[in-house]
Amino acid sequence: MDANSAKKAAAQAALKYLSPGEVLGVGTGSTVNFFIDALAAHRDDIPGAVSSSEASSARLKAIGIAVLDANAAGPLSLYVDGADESDHGLHLIKGGGAALTREKIIAEAARTFVCIADESKLVRVLGRFPLPVEVIPMARSMVARELVKLGGEPVWREGVVTDNGGWILDIHGLAITDPVALEAHINQIPGVVTVGLFARRKADILILGGANGVRTLTP
Repeated sequence: MDANSAKKAAAQAALKYLSPGEVLGVGTGSTVNFFIDALAAHRDDIPGAVSSSEASSARLKAIGIAVLDANAAGPLSLYVDGADESDHGLHLIKGGGAALTREKIIAEAARTFVCIADESKLVRVLGRFPLPVEVIPMARSMVARELVKLGGEPVWREGVVTDNGGWILDIHGLAITDPVALEAHINQIPGVVTVGLFARRKADILILGGANGVRTLTP
């Protein structure tokens, strides 16, 4: 099974967690695109969705699902999103698509967070994938200096501006053995909008597509 087939299989498996008649949250990325495409057959059961990016919003609207403002939607039954990495405790690194802040907001609002990915995203220790940090532009250099103190190498993702107007620093070279503590520490640095560690609010369910089909992990 190639990577796209694995992603598609994971996305299809997430459909069973839908609650007909309830608003859901939808994330961003290549695996989520397969999930959105699969939602087309269920759009009559979906009163609306809260989306983490302009790209996902456009894709949802194209299949006839209304995109709702998060402030008006209230608590969500389900949030489905991908990940750049997951450990076996279902702590995640997200933000490769630069939508980490909105993704984190929607994850917090959801009763159940289902993460969909191909099996290559499961790792023993987080950090092989560079950890994204969204920052206020004027704070980029100062935040980078603070991140160096943590033992990482921050690299500015030049030319990328988030949907919130922020910039992204990607931290290379970390071995993240305590994701909850690191998330809290980085979020306390002035100028940081949020860090792409989903550790305090981790995934509830991880669906992995791979050569042997689909498997589901819980913490």
